[in-house]
Amino acid sequence: MEKDTNSMVCEVEYFDEIKVNSVKIKLTNDSLINQLTETFKILSDFTRLKILLSLAEDELCVCDIAALTGVSISATSHQLRTLKNARLVKYRKKGKMVYYSLDDEHINKIVIEAKKHCLEEKNDN
Repeated sequence: MEKDTNSMVCEVEYFDEIKVNSVKIKLTNDSLINQLTETFKILSDFTRLKILLSLAEDELCVCDIAALTGVSISATSHQLRTLKNARLVKYRKKGKMVYYSLDDEHINKIVIEAKKHCLEEKNDN
């Protein structure tokens, strides 16, 4: 059943100036919004998101991430560099091995909550 999009349109030319001004004050600056846009662009890539979901489960080396994603080690390293530059993942060295993990708890929450949201949405249909 299609939604009636006309029912979602304002029928009068009125807006709540106090509410609009209140929200406007709370909106962040354009520079931060641009940073958020770039972060969401990075998150929108299938392989990068699969890497983040994997790292939400456990710290992994490049070879393990490549095996999980089905992508070459070289391509995995490239994606990890992109994620690192965006401060979404971090790494630590142990001898010759390099292990990756999510950068911090905020990234973990973003990934886990987005996953929960999609699972709930799927179950609602």
